[in-house]
Amino acid sequence: MLTALPLDAAGPVIPNFSAHSSSCAVQNHLFCVDWVKSNWGPVLWPALRQHVLLTLVAVAIGFAISMSLALLAHRHRWAERPTLLFTTFLYTIPSLALFELLVAPIGQNVFAAEIALVSYTLLILFRNILTGLRSVPAEVMEAAEGMGMTPRQALLRVELPLALPAIVAGLRIAVVTIIALATIVYTIYNRGLGVPIHSALGEGPFKTELIAAGGMAILLALFADGLLVATQRLLTPWTRARGT
Repeated sequence: MLTALPLDAAGPVIPNFSAHSSSCAVQNHLFCVDWVKSNWGPVLWPALRQHVLLTLVAVAIGFAISMSLALLAHRHRWAERPTLLFTTFLYTIPSLALFELLVAPIGQNVFAAEIALVSYTLLILFRNILTGLRSVPAEVMEAAEGMGMTPRQALLRVELPLALPAIVAGLRIAVVTIIALATIVYTIYNRGLGVPIHSALGEGPFKTELIAAGGMAILLALFADGLLVATQRLLTPWTRARGT
């Protein structure tokens, strides 16, 4: 990562550039395309890949846990309240505090980062999955039972498909939330877009790196949200037909 060097009092605070750096970067202008091009491979692209991986792992694990808990609460209502209380408690813990608290027992590593990120997905996903399952009309379930479907068949063929819009809505919120929270993972684990953002803030700030890394986090969230919307429309064609 680039390191900051002090300049004379009249000059800007900028990273330690090489002799081949453009005047735009040296003068710390608002945005320098040349700097982005030269630092895409060593700085920005690795950070983006790490950010995507942190998000995918956290949401995948959180979804698996939340789906299991939602199915349990759907069949046994006694499980809903304690699950809501526990996941709400986790969600209300300030993110920086949770990251730091996990360092003592686990260490500054990917496990602490992922445990913290997963904990923030549970409430969102659990509530949306459970809401989707319970929104299936009773007459539809009666029809499925009348057709001779077992509870498992009714779940897979009727309940989950009809609950899909609510489930995807939860995934959209969870993904965008984790993309945002992953930018502060750098406090305990030196990975993700938070690393160049933090580096840029400590360098004056260095505007180009800050805008590039921050903009990539925003674009990643928008892209992921759009991808999930397209996936939902693809998997639920009956909603489009009904709307038409």
